[in-house]
Amino acid sequence: MSAPLLIDISRLLYRAQQRKLHTGVDRVCIEYIHRYGHEARAAIFFFHCLWIFPPFASKRLFDLLLNPGTTFSLRLFFLIFCWGVTTWFPRNLKNAILLNLGHSNLDCSAYLRSLRRHSLRLVCFIHDLIPLTHPEYCRANKPCVHFKRISKALPAASGVIVNSKATLREVMHFAATHHLPLPPAVAALLAPAPLPPPDSGRPLKDPYFVMVGTIEPRKNYAFLLQLWRQMAKAQNQSPIPHLVLIGQRGWSFGNVTDLLEHCSALQGLVHEISACSDRALATYLHHSQALLFPSFEEGFGMPIAEALGGGVPVIASNLPVFREFAGDIPEYIAPLDGLRWMEVIQNYATPSSPMRTAQLARATRFQPPTWKAHFQAVDVLLEPLRKKNTPAIRPAFLPVAGVSFKNTSTPYIPETSITGFQKTFEKSSHLSTP
Repeated sequence: MSAPLLIDISRLLYRAQQRKLHTGVDRVCIEYIHRYGHEARAAIFFFHCLWIFPPFASKRLFDLLLNPGTTFSLRLFFLIFCWGVTTWFPRNLKNAILLNLGHSNLDCSAYLRSLRRHSLRLVCFIHDLIPLTHPEYCRANKPCVHFKRISKALPAASGVIVNSKATLREVMHFAATHHLPLPPAVAALLAPAPLPPPDSGRPLKDPYFVMVGTIEPRKNYAFLLQLWRQMAKAQNQSPIPHLVLIGQRGWSFGNVTDLLEHCSALQGLVHEISACSDRALATYLHHSQALLFPSFEEGFGMPIAEALGGGVPVIASNLPVFREFAGDIPEYIAPLDGLRWMEVIQNYATPSSPMRTAQLARATRFQPPTWKAHFQAVDVLLEPLRKKNTPAIRPAFLPVAGVSFKNTSTPYIPETSITGFQKTFEKSSHLSTP
């Protein structure tokens, strides 16, 4: 008999209660509910207790998250009120697998104590280590919180899922740096969401480019706006393409806001869309000259996969993670190489751009990652764990193409120089034992 499967929905419930739009992490959580919801039970960490719902209530909760509607809060209260008393202490769930898909509560000692108390085995999805590798692009408290999450999760986890080999290498480096054990791990690429058919009419008459993503420092919006400002002020006869920014305002976007609201050179050329339906997004992408993606760092880069899947050219930063699923199809440029970005943008803006034509030809061989392949890889990780009487698993890695592992009973230390983390997080290195 297979061990029961639990899905931690704490993050999804909180964000749905706050009526927040889905992020990339939320979309991954939703896909896991689609895949495993029929056999899994819902778990919530609330008031320092782990609440595990019975099958019937779990199905109702999963359905509620997939179709929130306007009465979400009322229906959620009803479910919690009706089933809360019976879910406080889970029964007959020894060795069950708990999927934590959004980093929720991994830094909380009470959360990990609950797992041990009920003999649950943790499998966590680590989306990125950006707060640790690039703390300058995050809120002030985020690096310390994320450090605690990963430092506590790796020793406690029976398995780890990551979204790319690039992220896996960073996790390996982090574990080696801090002498942490490494549980079995698998790198499974994420699949882009299928966009609806675009409208036939162009949203803008003139040529334009699109940038998709939350407005925050890591996305490098200010850099593009400065490029457009230079093009607008240049004394030449060539028409200037428009720029469409699709995304919510995140944090520390003051310089971007100043340019958008007070730079007269950008008025009428740059268009900000904070709320965009899937159909409108598909339409803007379909008729654009290209998607621009000059990020300094990304855990994956879903908009690139969505654009290429729709036959839209991409001009992006030269990050290794992009090459894992996009290969040599996009134009890759260093994120601060202003001259090259301007040169390529101006080339792509012309009606018969040779560079754009060449990329469209390359894009015909693009094969987007699929959720089927993703979950096939995840099932390889989960299958041995779901055997009811499986003994405690010693640290080891599942082989992943392109990454070197040693399948031994001792933690694998990658052959790379170990620097940076220890000094950066020296003050956070003394973590309380959960």
